[in-house]
Amino acid sequence: MLPQLKGEPDVVPAGKGGRKEDFFTEEEYYSLPENIRAELIEGRLSYQASPSRIHQKVLNAVNNTIYNYIKAKGGPCEVYPAPFAVKIFEGRATILEPDISVICDPEKLTDRGCSGAPDWVVEIVSPSSVSNDYIKKLQLYAEAGVREYWIVNPMQEKVIVYRLGDEEFDLGFHTFQDQVKAGIFEDLWVDFQEII
Repeated sequence: MLPQLKGEPDVVPAGKGGRKEDFFTEEEYYSLPENIRAELIEGRLSYQASPSRIHQKVLNAVNNTIYNYIKAKGGPCEVYPAPFAVKIFEGRATILEPDISVICDPEKLTDRGCSGAPDWVVEIVSPSSVSNDYIKKLQLYAEAGVREYWIVNPMQEKVIVYRLGDEEFDLGFHTFQDQVKAGIFEDLWVDFQEII
């Protein structure tokens, strides 16, 4: 039996008898009703608030830019906006729903979403997602092997770009006045001036 929702708390324990109170399994996550937006982080269910209009505007513009680039260039990469489940670790109860996921290995794509690390993840910050986006997800994406992670903050009109390599950790700070270069592609720039 799934927990009853009252509002949208950050993390809700499962409360099932005979188990750790706060642990959800992967199958329980996939059994959530379709109208529930949530992520599973180390077995804990984290509900996500409905996105704001500006969040959706930024998501659509960035996703469309990436989609149009990939379509024009061809190749194996695909881009998926949320909701799109990303099971970043095998054998760990962690399933995230990045705002934008770019996957260049078709073998990672399943009927449920992505199994393994995307090549590029973009998270668009909401007031309720700040600590997850800046701290917890950065750690998880780096550990999983995501090559590039962007944190887009519409409230501050800033973009932080993390290029996560095996031996390097490159960091770039940008504003919405900038064109921001995608590291995983040779000639893709996202012009944030066109978004706002």
